[in-house]
Amino acid sequence: MSGRAADRWAETRAPSLAEIEALADAAFAALPEEFRTLCAGVRIHVDDFPDEETLTEMGCETEFDLLGLFRGVGLAQSGEVVSGQMPNAVWLYRRPLLDYWAEHDETLGHLVIHEIGHHFGLSDDDMAGIEAAADDITPSEA
Repeated sequence: MSGRAADRWAETRAPSLAEIEALADAAFAALPEEFRTLCAGVRIHVDDFPDEETLTEMGCETEFDLLGLFRGVGLAQSGEVVSGQMPNAVWLYRRPLLDYWAEHDETLGHLVIHEIGHHFGLSDDDMAGIEAAADDITPSEA
């Protein structure tokens, strides 16, 4: 590694909550228009970890077991919002995402797209097509 590259790495930190949120927004914006239309009104939230209630509800053994979670009424359930219902939301968990990212050969942008897609009932094949269509998104592009 050249001195210049080493200097850049010496100053690099893991993406913050705000940077992960910006990356998620950029990944979402890069999705095909028809997908974004189906997801109208969905909010994306980023936390370091899921809360204890969510971990218990999802049967997680550790706080690193859950990368993201969709809460609301998904397309498979007609997607209709009922009065008094909380808005549809995708929760992304920064620390588990970073841990997974470090251990696998995927970009962080693709992980975000994958998490959003799973929670809307897309299959792995569906998401592979979407991920292939979206260029790798980096925090600098967000």
